[in-house]
Amino acid sequence: MEIFRKVNDDVMSIWIRFRENELLCHLDDEDKKHVIQFEEICKRVLKNVDNKNRKYVEMQLELLDKNFMDYLEYWNEKYYRCGFCDGVNLIGVCINP
Repeated sequence: MEIFRKVNDDVMSIWIRFRENELLCHLDDEDKKHVIQFEEICKRVLKNVDNKNRKYVEMQLELLDKNFMDYLEYWNEKYYRCGFCDGVNLIGVCINP
């Protein structure tokens, strides 16, 4: 079971990506309140940047978005992997005391 705790490209990753896509297709009103409004925030920031620095700020905002999404993806996958493994271990302990 310990091999599933490590984040890598395996069947668990495929399942996590599937669940993520499935969940994003079925957002309710409460879910929509908690969506990151990155595009709107970028528009507001860029509206207050002069043309001379606009390209640089756009590149930095894109980098921030990519970095933040990579961060979320990695830690969410690690969290769900560990939760899955803990659940399987708990069931195993209950079945074979």
